[in-house]
Amino acid sequence: MTTYPVAALEGGVDSELAGLFNAWVANWAQMYDCRLDVNRVPELLALVESDDDAEAWTELGYRLVLEHDLLSLASLAALPRLVRLAAGDSAKARLLAGAIMERAASHHDGDELLAASAEAIVELGALLDRHLLSRPADYLVTFRALLAVRGQYHWANVLGDFDDDFYELPCPHCAAEVTIAIGGFGRYAAIRDWDLGDIDRRDLRPSSAGELSGVGRWMHEIAVRDGEDVLAEGIRHLFGKAECPGCASVFTIADEYGAANCPVLR
Repeated sequence: MTTYPVAALEGGVDSELAGLFNAWVANWAQMYDCRLDVNRVPELLALVESDDDAEAWTELGYRLVLEHDLLSLASLAALPRLVRLAAGDSAKARLLAGAIMERAASHHDGDELLAASAEAIVELGALLDRHLLSRPADYLVTFRALLAVRGQYHWANVLGDFDDDFYELPCPHCAAEVTIAIGGFGRYAAIRDWDLGDIDRRDLRPSSAGELSGVGRWMHEIAVRDGEDVLAEGIRHLFGKAECPGCASVFTIADEYGAANCPVLR
């Protein structure tokens, strides 16, 4: 799976990737969509570009994202045109482009198409970040899409709003199945018993803002910048530490959850 340099996502486009983008033109006759058709996607793109056709947007959505999970070659080929529409203030295009990026780690045999869209992906990241600044109703959706643009596909797909979030992971020391709760029911590590509920609860140990690093620090800084206090507090706990109720060892939640659940990128 193609990943992009952080520098390219934050300030400039890698020259080699940009060159691929500028030279590449989609051969739609070879771009099967999620319904195994060719040429229908460019027809739909032309409709939404000229008239913002609602029915065309609906059909485009299910042709580009299969059952909310998988992509096709047409999905990736459509990305630059969707970003151009999003730059013209199309919320539908921004949402669909973000949905495609969230699924970019799936198996689609389109790594070259994704690399060729590097310039568009950088532009999408800038659009998403500006949208976050407006404190929109779809803040979490946009935040997750921006995570995907930065290559953080795992967190883009699993991050919740911390209203009632649970993460299941094995203790790295004793292999006990530990439930991590971050939300309205509390912030704790526990052993889940299907008759008794969460037992042997241990309070989580959130990281301070200064202790955060990497993607956790970036996520927290964006949430704080935008006044998303619940999200920011949840991130401090997610990237903090937990005590295993079984063996009392302490581990970093995000590290162990990622190790247990991250897909292996090609």
